Amino acid sequence: MTTTSEPAPQPRTTAPGAEHRTRFFDHRIPSLYAGRYRIDNRQTLKDLDGADRVIDATPQPFDVVQPRFSFDPTGINAQFPVPDAVGTYSLTLAHINLDAPGLPWNRPLGPGQPAAVPWMALLLFREDELPEDPDAVGLVKAGTVRRLLGDALGDGQPPALPPASLRPDEYDEQCATIFVPKAVFDAVKPLPVEMGYLAHLREGGRPDATELSDAPEPDEGELNAVLVANRFPAATGGRHVAHLVSLEGHDRYLTAPAPTEGLRLVSLTSWSFTTEPDSGIGFGDLAQHLAATTDGPTDDAVPRPAEDLRLRVPTTGPANPAGPQKEALDRMAGGAVALPQRLETGERTLAFYRGPLTAQPARRLPPAAATRLDSPGEALIYLQQYGVFDTAYAAAFTTGRTLALADAEFRTALLEFRSAARTAARRLASHPELAASAASALTGRHLTAPLACEAFDRLLADGDSRSGGARLTQALTQAGPQLRAGRRRTATRTRRSPGDARAVLAQPGVAALLTQAAPDDFAKVTGWLDALRRLELLSLSHLVPHPRALPAESIRFAYLDPAWVQAAVDGALSVGVGHTLDADLNALATGGGPVPKCAVLINSSLVANWPNTIVTAYKGTEVVEPVRDAVFGTEIRLMLFPEVIDRFELAEPPRGLCFGISDVGTIELREITGNRIGHPMGEFPTADTLSDIFGRFARFLRPGGRDVLNVDGTGDALLPALSRAHGLQGTQRISSAQFALQMINAPQAQTFSRP
Repeated sequence: MTTTSEPAPQPRTTAPGAEHRTRFFDHRIPSLYAGRYRIDNRQTLKDLDGADRVIDATPQPFDVVQPRFSFDPTGINAQFPVPDAVGTYSLTLAHINLDAPGLPWNRPLGPGQPAAVPWMALLLFREDELPEDPDAVGLVKAGTVRRLLGDALGDGQPPALPPASLRPDEYDEQCATIFVPKAVFDAVKPLPVEMGYLAHLREGGRPDATELSDAPEPDEGELNAVLVANRFPAATGGRHVAHLVSLEGHDRYLTAPAPTEGLRLVSLTSWSFTTEPDSGIGFGDLAQHLAATTDGPTDDAVPRPAEDLRLRVPTTGPANPAGPQKEALDRMAGGAVALPQRLETGERTLAFYRGPLTAQPARRLPPAAATRLDSPGEALIYLQQYGVFDTAYAAAFTTGRTLALADAEFRTALLEFRSAARTAARRLASHPELAASAASALTGRHLTAPLACEAFDRLLADGDSRSGGARLTQALTQAGPQLRAGRRRTATRTRRSPGDARAVLAQPGVAALLTQAAPDDFAKVTGWLDALRRLELLSLSHLVPHPRALPAESIRFAYLDPAWVQAAVDGALSVGVGHTLDADLNALATGGGPVPKCAVLINSSLVANWPNTIVTAYKGTEVVEPVRDAVFGTEIRLMLFPEVIDRFELAEPPRGLCFGISDVGTIELREITGNRIGHPMGEFPTADTLSDIFGRFARFLRPGGRDVLNVDGTGDALLPALSRAHGLQGTQRISSAQFALQMINAPQAQTFSRP
């Protein structure tokens, strides 16, 4: 025997391809801020002989009106997490998407603040942090602006707004407010410079530019303002409320401690959601674990060897095996397991067994003595040199036969089809004139029509109508004189041998015609056999001979052995075979669909927890659709493909664009210049400091245990680290749009490639 081996898939990490264009812009600074203005006009008349005369025109006041204490909720394009959502969001930064692109920058935050700093910010609060909303369900205290500024809405210092900046009608506007204690505000407040990086513009559209120089101007209809929170939800779970607050009039407390009595903030809008406890194991962790291991002197993930991704029981052996050891190891490397066997003679020995899935392409079998198997004994492979059997094909035959016997509907359909086809074949053998026309005019009706009745009808109709009689009338008229004259006709009956019916099958067109003898039963038989070829009738124990071949949290790749599947089909068709003609008729049902070529098996909680995981297989650059995708239990998924695939990808279910970090505690560093803006550059940060669910990212959190992101504060801040990762030196920083590009928490993907 000969054996061939093809390389198993190798793991690598990649990101799903983009299907549309998304662009980010830093900000939109208005040419004129919202507020109250006055136009003063002065004319000077020059007097040649005296003093100049100055004429002051009447001042012309005007207002630039923009939302300040509230805005229309229909102007909210999106919120993430969505209101009242329940999920695991502990690694996600909440954000809000506003239809008005210039709203966050339409007025200054305060005197001396840079124009790029918005006057609003998105703050995230947990349960028991807001005294007026201990359950974090979004309770607010409403009242007029007059009452707010008059300190009549409850605890907390109100915003210090210059009276001259308020229009008279603004005092009567309704507003929603929240009371934030000093300790909470000082812990979660963003610095003004951080507020500039937590707000940006987003534009989505079709991918109409492949080069940076071809990029079109921003589409005003697609522009939205996005504000991102600077705090992660609690890993322990619970309710959270996000408030889009106005910090106008409170800007001095962003860089200095808040007053002892706390602050009364204007809440422009709010929503709440629930995050579930985070074990620290998410899609990225599980997908990466399938492809890599952290066993070793460091915690760095190391890709699993290709041999570890094959469907087989791990074995160890000598460095240079020979003889029986090599034979055993080779078979086990192909996916077989060694099992005890008792022979019919009572002797005990060992045998090799495997199912239809193999770790390597199946060994090529010697030419068969017959076109089909008639018994499991014919499928036994005896390794005479070692005195053991390979029972794979014998077990396949028995499996197919057992499944057929257990299915009454299939068994009945098979017997009925063979009975009808057998009768039809014998009729064709008994009536050569029918068989001769099988390839052309003969139809299924001729196989079941009552031939005696049709012959009698022909006797009545045949003959010369002008003589006034048909063949039957002529025969009856002549019978009397012939008998009186002593003339008798002796009919000679020719007995046909059973072999004649088998010979008819070899005639062109007859085989296809016999399938019409019982078309409904034949369709049931072929449909059942096709399901067997797709392994739909087999249990997991048939596919995986030992649990160690597919341990928990693993992925395995395998080939399908067509000879094993054919043996199972032969076993199913062996039911009720009484003679050789029945066996010949079985061949009519074996022309079903093709056997799949390869399989992927996943045993992971990914299957149960991410049922909408996107699975994509490729052969070259072409996508290969699975012929079967099934789940066993809750955590084992099987996919069969019609071709041997080159690449296999697991991608996290799609979601709306959001910000945060991956399950493995990193972000995907992305290009920010050139014609490859947005293309991945690898994981960031690279240094591993695994301490909690934030993994490597824990270094960029503020101290205090409130999971607040240190964007650009003291200590180890994220913004300078990202800027250095992109080659910027000193005080140079990436822009807010570039920061948003880095913080996109895109769906993760894990790819396995065959070398």
